[in-house]
Amino acid sequence: MTRYLARRFWQSLLVLFGISLIVFILLHLTGDPAILLMPPDATQEDIENFRKIMGFNDPLFLRWPPWNYMHPPWRFLADTQYGRFLKGAALGDFGLSFRHQQPALGLVLERMPATLELTLAAMGLAVCVAVPVGILSAVRRNSTVDHAGMVMALLGQSMPVYWLGIMLILLFAVRLNLLPAFGTGSLRHLILPAVTLGAFSMARIARLTRSGMLEVLGQEYVRTARAKGMSEVRVILKHALKNAAIPVITIIGLDLGTLLGGAVITETIFAWPGVGRLAVQAIANRDYPIVQAAVFTLASIFVLINFLVDILYTYVDPRVAYK
Repeated sequence: MTRYLARRFWQSLLVLFGISLIVFILLHLTGDPAILLMPPDATQEDIENFRKIMGFNDPLFLRWPPWNYMHPPWRFLADTQYGRFLKGAALGDFGLSFRHQQPALGLVLERMPATLELTLAAMGLAVCVAVPVGILSAVRRNSTVDHAGMVMALLGQSMPVYWLGIMLILLFAVRLNLLPAFGTGSLRHLILPAVTLGAFSMARIARLTRSGMLEVLGQEYVRTARAKGMSEVRVILKHALKNAAIPVITIIGLDLGTLLGGAVITETIFAWPGVGRLAVQAIANRDYPIVQAAVFTLASIFVLINFLVDILYTYVDPRVAYK
């Protein structure tokens, strides 16, 4: 187990390194941030001075020729934009926001509770609805309940998030005036964004729960439990659901990380003050430090969730062993 945890730790670091590299490259392909950040009447000399002060004139990845900077080996990254980013990320310092002139990581962490609140609410709603629907559909296979549940699951996976969010606003906020259309502050503000964000996961978890239960319900140990006179509820919950839970736990863990990163559209539609909305604004402003801090933070949480899911397997199914 210890060897497995150590191996997963280094794999996680490698994943984070790859993500940081991809995000850094994509951001710097968007253009020169100095032109956007400087006022329209700035002279070329002012722009050049600004580039020099902010370090935009430094090489992106390495000095040339690199062999002049190989002693010690990491010197080839010295005084490069990516090298400064990696050093700062390791220390939790992503620099100052170009727009807000505040630490980028501080701004991201300030918005993180709102994103976590929305994500956990969406996932909690998805699990509480999808798992019972999946179990009921499997137990009553080919019934009206089964067909209705799978049709709803198909619709949930087919509707785009932005379309579903707008339709919910038009129906419940504009026409019926039952729920607020945007903002935060109460439980009523959370309902529409949580339903919008969790609809896809709800549908996928329901279908996976149904397929897993159908596979398990035909096993001999389930028939044996019924032959012993156990109640149907106990057979389903204690014997069938527990053995069908591993793929469900896997998809819940993956979807939880996906919802964290995928909350961008939902937060934008409902003006939810989370990390996703902050990242969208930062991308529009080419505010590199905030985008890098947001992506790196969300990626770290995603990797941590997958790590915890792997550990949780052993508690759900003792037959799972790590080497």
